[in-house]
Amino acid sequence: MPENLRFSESDTQESEMQILDIRKDGIDEIRKHDGDEILVKGCLGERYIGCGMKKGIMHIEGTPGNALASYLDGGTIYVNGNAQDAAADTMNAGLLAVKGSAGDALAYGMRGGRVYILKDAGYRAGVHMKAYENNKSILVIGGRAGSFLGEYLAGGIIIVLGLGYEGKNITGYFCGNGMYAGTIYLRTETVPPNLSDKLVRRRVTESEKEMILRPAINDFATVFALSAGQCLEGNFIAIEADKSKSYSQLYAAV
Repeated sequence: MPENLRFSESDTQESEMQILDIRKDGIDEIRKHDGDEILVKGCLGERYIGCGMKKGIMHIEGTPGNALASYLDGGTIYVNGNAQDAAADTMNAGLLAVKGSAGDALAYGMRGGRVYILKDAGYRAGVHMKAYENNKSILVIGGRAGSFLGEYLAGGIIIVLGLGYEGKNITGYFCGNGMYAGTIYLRTETVPPNLSDKLVRRRVTESEKEMILRPAINDFATVFALSAGQCLEGNFIAIEADKSKSYSQLYAAV
């Protein structure tokens, strides 16, 4: 992992990158710097920041509005704050890392890349996430997620670590409703409430933990300067579609 792809003191050294004030410069000026490393200051609800960004690194201070990093196509976006609804909508590739919480409908229809949220996510995170050929969507939430996590999940992996929520429910109601592919991993032994009988819940083995979870969680921990060992501590459960009962026969192969 390249050294600059993380949150650190040096990431926001103002002498090292172009500084833009969104209230003064506007979205159009920010889009001109696709491919550069820039610092965007003064965000307070402005929508569509980083939409379709193909390359470069964007650091954001403040609270960007809805549809942050929608259609992200290879760029890297760090938010030193919270994100509002519909972040990473239909994202294709790249990295969105939020050093705070995210609102509802996070990573809706995400088709590839990585979304890392340090704290909590709202309702319907990871709805209809997908995987195609070598593109696998990865969503990691450090805190807890609201109801309908991974609804209609069609591929990729969702990991909820529940840091700070040990011994409590780390999802809301109806986790994985309608999912037919992909896997939801929860660092807990508490079964999500109202779990559908069309889903399979199983204990994650140590080998699966090492092969599947460790690479993603190591990366997440590196980005936020956390202890990967602490993030991996404890038992994980996996939630997947029961192929004999799922809706997979209604959809094209994924």
